[in-house]
Amino acid sequence: MAGSSFGQRLRGFRQSAGLTIEDLSEASGVSGRAISDMERGHSRAPQERTLAALADALKLSDGDRAGLVELARSERSESRVGRPRVGELPRGVSDFVGRARRLELLCRHALAASVGGPTLVAVVHGQPGVGKTAFAVRAAEQLREVFPDGQFYLDLRGTDPVPTPVGEALMRLLRALDVNPRRIANDEQERASQLRAILRERRCLLVLDNAADEGQVRPLLPGLGAGMVVVTSRRLLGGLEGVLRIGLAPLTSGESADLLRAIVGEASDRAAGQEVGTVAQLCGHLPLALRIAGTRLASRPGWTMGHLAERLSDADRRLANLSVGDLGVAAAFALSYAQLSNPAKAMFRRLAHVPGVDFGAPIAAVLAQVDLFDAEDQLDELVDLGLLQSEGFDRYRFHDLIRLFAADRLRGEEPAEARAGTERRMVDWLLETAIIAGRWFEPGFGAPPDDWQGLVSMATPEEAHSWLQVEADNWLAALRSAAAADQHQRVVDVAETMHWYADRMIHWAHWSEVYCLSRVAAGRLPDRRQEITHINHYAWAVSTCERRHEESVALAMEAYRFAGELGDTKEQANALHYAARAWRMGGNIEKAMGAYYRALNLADAAGNHDGYVQICVGLGQTFVELGRFDEALNEFRGVLREVDARPVAPAPAQVARMTARVAMARCLADAKSWPEALDAATRALPLAADYGPRFTGRVHLTLGQAHSALGATDKARDHLTRALKLLEDGREERGSEKIRFTSGYAAPPPCAMTLCEVEIPVRAWHRGIALHARVGVHCALHRARTISLAKAELAALDA
Repeated sequence: MAGSSFGQRLRGFRQSAGLTIEDLSEASGVSGRAISDMERGHSRAPQERTLAALADALKLSDGDRAGLVELARSERSESRVGRPRVGELPRGVSDFVGRARRLELLCRHALAASVGGPTLVAVVHGQPGVGKTAFAVRAAEQLREVFPDGQFYLDLRGTDPVPTPVGEALMRLLRALDVNPRRIANDEQERASQLRAILRERRCLLVLDNAADEGQVRPLLPGLGAGMVVVTSRRLLGGLEGVLRIGLAPLTSGESADLLRAIVGEASDRAAGQEVGTVAQLCGHLPLALRIAGTRLASRPGWTMGHLAERLSDADRRLANLSVGDLGVAAAFALSYAQLSNPAKAMFRRLAHVPGVDFGAPIAAVLAQVDLFDAEDQLDELVDLGLLQSEGFDRYRFHDLIRLFAADRLRGEEPAEARAGTERRMVDWLLETAIIAGRWFEPGFGAPPDDWQGLVSMATPEEAHSWLQVEADNWLAALRSAAAADQHQRVVDVAETMHWYADRMIHWAHWSEVYCLSRVAAGRLPDRRQEITHINHYAWAVSTCERRHEESVALAMEAYRFAGELGDTKEQANALHYAARAWRMGGNIEKAMGAYYRALNLADAAGNHDGYVQICVGLGQTFVELGRFDEALNEFRGVLREVDARPVAPAPAQVARMTARVAMARCLADAKSWPEALDAATRALPLAADYGPRFTGRVHLTLGQAHSALGATDKARDHLTRALKLLEDGREERGSEKIRFTSGYAAPPPCAMTLCEVEIPVRAWHRGIALHARVGVHCALHRARTISLAKAELAALDA
């Protein structure tokens, strides 16, 4: 059989063995049709694994086996000489970085492929420019030895106006698999059957790049076989079942810097320092943007990374600067934008008005002027095409560069008057909804009026609280917009409805801004009483949230003078209350005590019952800081009596009860009255739950200490562990600004503030561990028994 073709040699071996095609098929596991095509020369010589199966079934000698293998290799090599290789993988990028975990996942998936089982399919999806094709090609390179029968690539052109038709895609794949064009069926379904039959016998890897939708992909997928298919798409392709989905996100900061340096190459000396991180951030850590930015720098010898960062810092020109040759970030986004329905295009553009980082479907509905169901459908369309990122089950956000693209489309496709009207509609809705939500916590209000119909459910205080939290960035930006537009009464109304809600979110970083805006707005209105009220609110925020106690006292006393001129005893009482609070928190206990007593008398005389009980709470806290625990306990018990005896509104009553009970529990713990502390903390826990981790953590700390002292070790450990987590969750991160804290007692008791004057980073102010461990300052209300104490109690239990 010297000089014969592979097909002739195979037929000769089969006939010498006395086997029919069916016999050889059954013995080798290779289909009879595939063997017939090989013998007649209608398909190329098979790969190594198929050859081994045929040789074993034919019981070939070592020499005959080696000759057959060599002949197959020779024919495969000759078949590629002088003609283009259909389906060749594109060139991979040499500077590929990151994606290690995703690549490992895909490789593990590939190794699970087995003969006779279903062909493995992986869908790699993500937004435009995130590097899906580069990822798929890198994976194919790593899996070359796993799929010895070949790796084949096909661009499905899913972002083109007319994607690759299914029939043409099948034709190209069959040709890549060396099927004679004359043998390829005319019917699309028959072609799909041919493809499945061939791939059932081969251990191949198919990369189907840039898929348009499920309908384009489904006919190209094999049924059974030891091969694998990797599909890339901007869409999730959720209609494909039984597939591994790998979502690609932008690179990490470190990976982005590595990619920039790798692209810059010889110019790496110009890619050093902080500017690399700046450029990476301005590129949104998107591989396409990073590649373009790095290429621009590498091709311009006179530029430094600083020059590039400066160019990219102009948001209006950033997309234009992220373009080189035939690559452009905006062009990549435009391909997806063109695929949207007209309503989804309008929503995409108008979402550029959203000021916050993320948003919910109701804002989208307001911007697009559609109902909530249509808004959700359009948002799903944007997510599906990678133009929007889903955050949880009901929040959405833009990638930074896609937001710029949306703003560019908004300016280009909608006139200025229409844009202004859309933004006003969003601002009005945000502020109206914020007022409705905030009023749940205002005395005399509560549930929304019966005639209010909103896009957000406000049936309970919990729903109102949740909305105010998740949309905080957006309604705050709307408040700024209203202030800039001189909508003074609207600004005042929003801030006023937040007054009692602020007690639940006391460490939100923006209360000072809210009440600064409302103070200015109220000062421009004719009603002086509104101005006094909002000076007082601002004084509270400056001291409680910013720890600027001297400024707070000055504001409160300004409000006190104005209120005296108007004969407004109620606001005089409020002003003195805020001044007393600022003096107490600033360490001037003597002035605080006097102001509290004066405020108490004024509130009582004015019938200001809501304020009266809050002043009583402050007075009790002052006794705590003096270490006079018996007097403090009497004051807190008095608070509980007064709340029941006076017509206090629900929200102030709830705050007073919670604060008093939490403080009572801490007092009893400090006095080591453990049974009483346990009882008080048990009563305080359900009340503290509505006011965040700071209060709840203190109660669990008290419960842990009490159980430990009373011998219930397991319960103690459970409560202390919860306390530690809650207290750490409740720490405030306010930057590196310094504050000065002064305390001036002659001989303070152990749980009061120690005599000292220190400068402490504002972060540390809210981390009791830093104050307790580093400077020995120990304030019973704000820092006592915090993280360091919880750790110490846990360590004692373990010891």
